[in-house]
Amino acid sequence: MARRTLARTLATPALALAGLIGLASAPAQAAVWNTCDQWGNTSLNGYTLYNNIWGSGAGRQCVWANSGTNWGVNANHPATSGIKSYPNSKKVIGKSITSLSSLTSNYNVAVPSSGDYNTSYDIWDTDYDYEIMLWVNRNGNVGALGTPQGNATLGGHTWAVYKGNNGANEVFSFLRTSDSNAGSVNILPILKWIKDTKGWMGNETIGDVQFGFEISGSPGGLDFRTNNLTVSGG
Repeated sequence: MARRTLARTLATPALALAGLIGLASAPAQAAVWNTCDQWGNTSLNGYTLYNNIWGSGAGRQCVWANSGTNWGVNANHPATSGIKSYPNSKKVIGKSITSLSSLTSNYNVAVPSSGDYNTSYDIWDTDYDYEIMLWVNRNGNVGALGTPQGNATLGGHTWAVYKGNNGANEVFSFLRTSDSNAGSVNILPILKWIKDTKGWMGNETIGDVQFGFEISGSPGGLDFRTNNLTVSGG
């Protein structure tokens, strides 16, 4: 679990959340695994799945999975400010940027037309000093941390780039300039651009490559589905 998640746990009203989560029931479509637990997680075919409710003022949320690459979540969070959760599927890479010959991912999601959220990759070095976020779509009242750095075309997409710090680590956010629910991302050129072109980080060892839904508000209960996700690198 990423340092960002652990750090923000300290601000979570855990007892209140536990009561809210306990009222929820797992979605009927869960085939292999499901949970409504705040920190519920499991490992399936090389990926680790997290329910991951960590924000202040969160509601209830349940995640289900047919596999590590086919899963979804039903979330009912109030439409208030601040991120409430980041349900995600994670794959660990464990190689430095220069030792990687490739790092790619395919994604295919179904997301609601209402609510406040983004669909994003959250990529970390093994020391959790650097966080690279790749937003492939977003909706409602959400925005990137930091200051704008212009646009860049990298990894098969054009992104609006932001650079910031959340108090615990550097954050580099890449927001796709148009929404996409399915596609491929070549992640390695993005990491090399940050390292070589911008000089914002060194030859870090890449640990977690997470993919999921960063949810701020989903009143009434909204469904988010990952139809397919693959992450490969070596």
